[in-house]
Amino acid sequence: MKKVVVAGLAVLLLVVLGAAGFVLGARPRSRPASAQKVEVTPEKLARGRYLTENVFVCFHCHSQADTGLFGTPPKPGTEGGGGQCLGPETGFPGTMCMSNITPDAETGLGQWTDGEIIRAIREGVSRDGRALMPLMPYRLYREMSDEDVEALVAYLRSIPAIRNPLAKTRLDFPVNVFIRLMPEPLEKAVTAPARSDTVAYGRYLSTVAGCVDCHTPTDEKREPLPGKLFAGGQEFGLEKDAMVRSSNLTPHETGLGGLSRGSFIALFKRHALPEARREVAPERNTVMAWMAYAGMAEEDLGAIYDYLKTLPPVDNNVLPWSTPPVVAPATP
Repeated sequence: MKKVVVAGLAVLLLVVLGAAGFVLGARPRSRPASAQKVEVTPEKLARGRYLTENVFVCFHCHSQADTGLFGTPPKPGTEGGGGQCLGPETGFPGTMCMSNITPDAETGLGQWTDGEIIRAIREGVSRDGRALMPLMPYRLYREMSDEDVEALVAYLRSIPAIRNPLAKTRLDFPVNVFIRLMPEPLEKAVTAPARSDTVAYGRYLSTVAGCVDCHTPTDEKREPLPGKLFAGGQEFGLEKDAMVRSSNLTPHETGLGGLSRGSFIALFKRHALPEARREVAPERNTVMAWMAYAGMAEEDLGAIYDYLKTLPPVDNNVLPWSTPPVVAPATP
């Protein structure tokens, strides 16, 4: 009987070790990158520039940020060159630098094919088959239309190449395992809703522009909280251990409330004024890329508003900033 138990335990151990080895060595689900070559036209470049700079705000992450200015805009001359890095000191599970997305052949996308770039954007798989960290919101970008992702690639091919060698991403266990399970091949064509349907098109824009990602609170596993879609309150760390929280964008009075369509658009457009580029205390800054989103077309901002007004109102009065409590020195 003892031999049977020992044999059974040995088999179980082999199964567990085999499963662990499979998971640890598994590559993400993926399909071969398409062989497509994006046709470059003036119209596609113009659309790509608009999407990159004002809707997807790619440069907000993939550039050196000027943290002394409101909205932490990219430092001039670093657009797309990557370099913002996260590490254990920020609570990140490992180390990671935002990648160089300029056409530099050595440190950027210069040797990537168009199909490889498109697969990375919408499916979360790098050129070498690695799973991308989902800070790159490829789960949202799955909804990006074929037309828009092609315009994005065309524009990224046209920007100045920046040589900027970056440290390789190194993630801690178990995050380095979990992210391999997240990518999912995208096998079908994707089209955007008609712009005449402002509610549907507004939902599309609020997804690919990342609004839903920042303005929906999540649990400790970064999963959206049920019933809190666009209710705000998600926290983002600033300097000096301060926090900024995303706003409630639902139609409740603690959110958009009675804000008119015109006032919503004006809220963005005022950040296009020269005085919007101003210095601000780091602990009173924001991760909202106001100056980039200010370049969005009024029609697109209006469509986002039309969609947000259809959401269920959620009572969530968000305090924008919080700073660590001041601890009085001990009395001698």
